[in-house]
Amino acid sequence: MTPLFAPLAIEPERFAALLALGFFLGLAFEEYFAKSRIKPPGGVRTFPLLALCGALLYTLEPQHGLLLLGGLGILGAWLSIYYARRLQNQLAETEDQAPADRRLDAGIMAPTGNVLAFLIGPIALAEPLWVAVSVAVAAVLFTGARERLHALATTLGSEELVTLGKFLIVIGIVLPLVPNTPVTSLTPITPYEVWLAVVAVSTLSYASYLVQRFLAPTHGVLISAALGGLYSSTATTVVLSRRAHAMAGTSARIQSAIVLATAIMFLRIIVVVSLFSLPLALKLLPAVAILCVSGLAITAWLMWPAAKPDGEAPQASMPTNPLELSTAIIFSVLFIALSIAVEWAKTRFGESGLFGLGLLAGFTDVDPFVLSVAQGASRAIDLDLAAAAILVAASANNFLKASYTLGFAGRTTGLKPALALFALSAGGIVAVFFVLGRV
Repeated sequence: MTPLFAPLAIEPERFAALLALGFFLGLAFEEYFAKSRIKPPGGVRTFPLLALCGALLYTLEPQHGLLLLGGLGILGAWLSIYYARRLQNQLAETEDQAPADRRLDAGIMAPTGNVLAFLIGPIALAEPLWVAVSVAVAAVLFTGARERLHALATTLGSEELVTLGKFLIVIGIVLPLVPNTPVTSLTPITPYEVWLAVVAVSTLSYASYLVQRFLAPTHGVLISAALGGLYSSTATTVVLSRRAHAMAGTSARIQSAIVLATAIMFLRIIVVVSLFSLPLALKLLPAVAILCVSGLAITAWLMWPAAKPDGEAPQASMPTNPLELSTAIIFSVLFIALSIAVEWAKTRFGESGLFGLGLLAGFTDVDPFVLSVAQGASRAIDLDLAAAAILVAASANNFLKASYTLGFAGRTTGLKPALALFALSAGGIVAVFFVLGRV
């Protein structure tokens, strides 16, 4: 006859861990309510006991967890009564209490903390210990970051929240749903790989946008330029060139920032390519590393005359939001079109056709071409040919940015960074011959 209850043995290290985590949560709970007029239930003594109760109820009947659910129900009912009474008393109190204190007393943190302390016990027994530790640490961090999180909530506008929602849709809903099989004989690229490319570039762009939006404005034009290089070196070059024309007094700093954005572009290319073809990234690494280091060296040389701190307004170089859905759609269309073009050029014209596409892509948008070649390199495109085509596209893009710099900044201010970009463009062409083994 099968026994009704089959108790679970408790390992000593897990028993110690659940008590320690309960105590850890209790310390954070006590600190959070230190300024409250009313001491809510819970703390450094209650929380370890709640964790122990939850663990014992789970060990007595681990198969279905009925005893655990019963204990959780009793705790929830008691906390509901407490919370209802606390709200009633809050309304009856005098108005001499500060609004922030009233919110602290009547918030839902007290019931939430007690339920979490109760559940940390069975979590420590049923899951790997890192799960329980991660839950406790996350809870403590969220508890202690109350003021900072409220400040962040007031800083973020509705547009930023909508953008974050779009980003979560792109990576969490659309990506798992698209098929991972080719839908046309024109290209072996699958819809999943197309959207994965969108996710890769969007994630990199969005991360750099957030840092530049909320952190870099207080740290000067060089950090903004570096982050802009991760987002879009072409757009950053245009913005900085316009600023260089309008602010001749800080031209050395802005000139160096223009070259820095392009130096960071080479880093972005390696990161993006490595996500889809590590062998191609390794093939590109020597040439791209030399070009990146050369760009950084030129940046330092141009920066040398700029002795005074950067006191200019950083908002002028703020990028627009990179996650508009129209941008993702345009990128995916370009990616598909260039993927088809890469396959067609490879079979019809060989090397010269792929180089021609790279040259044209450099004057439009480098990323879709780079990703198309990286995807093809994982199948049939020769690695040397793929690496050379990417360098051709990057060189064409640098030539375009040099022209933008002269056009927007003027010959007086824009000559030095333009010459640097022309030199990086020429260096990329030289690297093509080395990659192809023709030097």
